[in-house]
Amino acid sequence: MAELDGKVAVITGGASGIGESAARLFVAEGAKVVIADMQQERGAALADELGEAALFRQVEVRQEDEVKAAVDLATDTWGRLDCMFNNAGFGGVLGPVEDIPVEDFDLTMDVLLRGVFLGMKHAVPVMKRQQSGSIINTGSIAGVTAGRGPLVYSAAKAAVVQLSKVSAMELGGHFIRVNCLCPGYIATPLSANTVGRPDELIEKTHHTYAVRQPIPRTGMPDDIAQMALFLASDRSSFVTGQAIVVDGGAATGVMWSDQKEVYKTYHPIKVYNPDAG
Repeated sequence: MAELDGKVAVITGGASGIGESAARLFVAEGAKVVIADMQQERGAALADELGEAALFRQVEVRQEDEVKAAVDLATDTWGRLDCMFNNAGFGGVLGPVEDIPVEDFDLTMDVLLRGVFLGMKHAVPVMKRQQSGSIINTGSIAGVTAGRGPLVYSAAKAAVVQLSKVSAMELGGHFIRVNCLCPGYIATPLSANTVGRPDELIEKTHHTYAVRQPIPRTGMPDDIAQMALFLASDRSSFVTGQAIVVDGGAATGVMWSDQKEVYKTYHPIKVYNPDAG
């Protein structure tokens, strides 16, 4: 029996990167999936490729009616919703706090935080009626440790972590699980700043990412999709309120190669004795 047999999922940002990998994996594991994304051509092509198990809905996650329409498409077609994967995002505004225009701050927060909130808002009533469900919100290592992303992006992702944790407390009594999946440096169109451009350009980022964490390889979308599969499946039925980091160790601390040289070689212990001449 496949991991997600009989389950229905909505994946925002499902046309590329982590969302695309998750859509492919969920369908391979037996799920029915609504791919919700702004990228009309790419999303429709992916749904066509995946066959009867997938549908595409063009969604801009800042727009409540469009997010609701994606949830409605899942329930109207398949009668239920077992997993809401709020994954859509972008890098947002860059720059020091004093230089950031308010409208750029608002846009970044709207996509990264409001979009997650709207996905939860419209998934929860369905899941409450079922008395079951898994909500997966895409956070980031930038939301759990400082210095791993731009200012506003990091603040938004930190808010997503807390939104997930507080909601898990609220919804646990309905057997609805809420977890935050926090990727590290992953080779996606978003992280490579190549959305809408050829995927081959992503390969240029591989070396840059590989040297940023203890495990010296590039993180790939499937690394995150595999954790999303676990969180969507019944194997995680006792897991909720967690910020789960998948980052090759990037958020753990300072890389060994960047440690002071004195830490890397043996030095005998020198006993401290204040009475010694």
